Amino acid sequence: MTPGQDSAAGRGREGRDRLARALREARSRSGISGVRAGRAAGMSQSKVSKIERGLLLPSADDVAALCRTYEVPDEERTGLVSLAEALREETASRVILARGVSGFQRRLNRLAASASLIRSFHPVLVPGALQTRAYTRVIFDDPRDKVSDEEAEAAVEARQERRRMLAEGAVRQRFVLPEGALRWQLGSAETMAEQIEDIIETASRKGSAVIGVIPWTTPVHVLPGHGFNVYDEDAVMVATETATATLTGAADIATYAELFAELEKAADFGSEAVAHLERIAADYRRLAEEQRMR
Repeated sequence: MTPGQDSAAGRGREGRDRLARALREARSRSGISGVRAGRAAGMSQSKVSKIERGLLLPSADDVAALCRTYEVPDEERTGLVSLAEALREETASRVILARGVSGFQRRLNRLAASASLIRSFHPVLVPGALQTRAYTRVIFDDPRDKVSDEEAEAAVEARQERRRMLAEGAVRQRFVLPEGALRWQLGSAETMAEQIEDIIETASRKGSAVIGVIPWTTPVHVLPGHGFNVYDEDAVMVATETATATLTGAADIATYAELFAELEKAADFGSEAVAHLERIAADYRRLAEEQRMR
């Protein structure tokens, strides 16, 4: 990031922290539990918790609903709603690089750790929690990101923490992997063979991860243009080429939940998914051998 981006990001973090603290203190003064607050404000208790911990940036409507629930005085309510609007506008207008920024990866880790179910899809990448270290390093070594080696390594380590959470079964996760993403040769055939074989190991375990594969031979009728993660029914993280956005509106969450359900319908799971993965891994092993022979 440039110094100007660092400064803007710092102001954004301070604003998010201030908003989270104010809402947390308002609920404490009201004596209302998180469950009751969520019910009254039309959201889940887990969303209230994530907002209060600064993991989710609430919309102005979210803040207004919580303020009404806590009977926050009009002047303070107006200030908090305005702060939420300003933070939303700043987030929308500022490019937030998702790659090469270790702090962003650590924030994703906290959001993941607070969720009970994460649903993940990406059209050209293996989702972060499934990535091997070698695969992740190729992503963060992209010269376009122009970040230091130290920052890139810190980002790799932060993403590997989500991989450890998955292995430990701390969070239930569902993945839909299109064959096109698995065929997108990132780095080398050797890197991809190791990555696919690692996914096979995860898919074969009786754990908290459920992995589906959409083979290229399956006709599909949906066109997801970008990757996304759905965190419970509280938020969606959407990744584009230049930015990552967190959506907390009920309509947005419902849209992505429905899209994920449609993708799941096209996917094969269990032994069929493993068979697809083994076929792809074998192709990469053959390609890697050919590359070594050249």
